Formats: sequence, C-alpha cells, structure tokens
Amino acid sequence: MQSGPHNAITDVPGILVGQVERVDPPYLTGTTVVHAPGTAVAGVDVRGGAPGTRETDLLAPVNSNGGVNAVVLTGGSAYGLDTAGSVMRRLEERGEGVRVGQGEYDVVPIVPAAVIFDLARGGDFRARPEPSWGADAFDAATDGPVALGNHGAGAGARARSLKGGVGSASVRLDDGTTVGALVIVNAAGSTVDADGNLYGARLGLGAEFGQLRTPVEPAPPAAPGRNLIPGPSMNTVIAVVATDVGLDKAAAQRMAMVAHDGLARAIDPIHTLVDGDSIFALSTGPAGEPRLSVTDPAAIGQLETVFAAGARTLSRAIVHAMLNAESVQTPAGAILSYRDAYPSAFRTD
Repeated sequence: MQSGPHNAITDVPGILVGQVERVDPPYLTGTTVVHAPGTAVAGVDVRGGAPGTRETDLLAPVNSNGGVNAVVLTGGSAYGLDTAGSVMRRLEERGEGVRVGQGEYDVVPIVPAAVIFDLARGGDFRARPEPSWGADAFDAATDGPVALGNHGAGAGARARSLKGGVGSASVRLDDGTTVGALVIVNAAGSTVDADGNLYGARLGLGAEFGQLRTPVEPAPPAAPGRNLIPGPSMNTVIAVVATDVGLDKAAAQRMAMVAHDGLARAIDPIHTLVDGDSIFALSTGPAGEPRLSVTDPAAIGQLETVFAAGARTLSRAIVHAMLNAESVQTPAGAILSYRDAYPSAFRTD
C-alpha cells in the first residue's frame, strides 16, 4: 500500500476540497468545504459530548435521502453552521441536489455540516466565519493538494496545549481502491504521549514520518486562555473519510463509526463531554453500480479492509495536521506548534 499522489482526501476520485480562513487579528478561524459533484452516499457518526451539526439525521440508513452534495467543516461553533446555507445556494446555481421539480434548478442540495469551538480564539467573540465563507470555500474547491495546518477550519484549532489544524492523508489499497481522510484537529485531548511523540506517527506508511525522533524537550505548559470566555474548555475534532468503492448507506455509516478508532489512536483522551467529535463518511462509487452492503457476507472482507484503511488514514491525517500547524500569537498568549514546542523531534542524527 502507498499514499495517493497528493496524500490527501482529494486523491479519492469525485472529491474536491476548498478552504478559506482569516488570521488577521482579531480573527483566527475558517471554513473547509468537501464537495462531491454528482453526490456521494454518506454516513455519519457523532460521539463527542458537545456536538454542533446540521443535517446528520438525514444520513441515517433508515431515512430516504440517497446522498450528499457537500460537507462543511467550519469554525465558529454553532454560529458557523450558517456557512452551509451559502454552499447550498452555490449548488442550486449548478442544479446539484435532490430534484424536486421539472425546472433545471428545482433542486434541494444536501449539505451536512459540523463545527469546532474556536470562538474568541483570535481575541474577539464576534470574529467568526460569515455565512458567505461557505460559498467562498466552495468556489475554491479543487481536486489538487490540500493546504494543511492553519488553513480553513483549522486556522484557530488547537490540541490541548499545542496548535492544531487541518490534516489530510490517503492510501491506495492493493485492489486499486482509494481511501482518504480530512480532519480538523481541535481536541481537548493531546496528540502527543508523555515523551512528546505523536501518537499517530507509528501508523505512517513506509517512511512517511521517518524523520521524527523522540524529542528531548519537556512537555510545554498548558497554554493560557484556551477560551477567552468563562466556562469549561470547548473543543471538537471533525472529519471526513472517503472512498471510491461503492458503499450503501449502512456501510457508509459503519465506515464513519470505525473511523473513530483512528481518532482514539492519535488523540488521548477522545470523545469527552467538551468535545463534539463527529465523522462523516463518503462513497463516490459510480451511480447505478452495485454497492457493498453490511448484510452481504461476501462483502465483509472488502468492507473491513476499507473501514480499517479509513481509520488508519485518519490517524495519519491527524499527524499531518500537527506537523503542518504553525505557532500563533493570541491575546491570551502564544499557542505553540508541535515543531516549535519539540524542535529536537526533527533532528537528523
């Protein structure tokens, strides 16, 4: 197995990614859109204790909707959900969505969304994504490399004491199937162990993370002002995993469920009461072709291979988020990146 050419979710045919962010004070936030032209069969699994989501009930296998047109991952907590509306309008202009009439644009686009809590992280509670940011990110979507670290919804993300961000990775399986993941790492838990090693690095493909060494620096102190408002820390890891193999809705939901194992391997603790950890799974398999089902005994082997690949790829995406994140200065103090907190992890000896 090896990664795709971009080592990103955009290696999955039928997946585009666009991002916008603002990092000029007092902003430190952004929006990421995953666009699936022609729709993708989708599932979702929400396990955090404080989720902020939209259109997730529609994805349940017992409900009639057949797929999604895009998924929005954004900062701004519940305020950020408004960004999905402008994505819907862009899709409507293209005639993409559930057809509900005879007119060319008589469609209802399906755009689930999930948010992270980054309110006031740049210093101003009201400096959060505007509704138009969803359309801006949609317009920027391509099937090329994905900007990692302090981009899109990862602009204001953090992981315990360190700067978080957006990460992505992919894998090409031996049968030609592609699996990819995109994640916004904004966790109450830590991505590093007591020695400063990134938990998920052990799951790298080949020499993907071979440059890393056990650092000699002590763990950084807890960064001040996790939130600039009273109350408990509020966080959340949100992600999309995708594959080009055909899955039915139940199989897509199962893929999302298993992908949470990828979070647990790379972040500790996970699924806390102050996280809203949510994962979407997308299948871009061609319409009209048979789809793998969890009730088909003959499909179990292939399904389990794809599900396991999704979880491992998500763990790798988390590592890429941490390695590409950059330190930021906030009114409450600096949030150090992994590279700046543990420079000896990159020594060449």
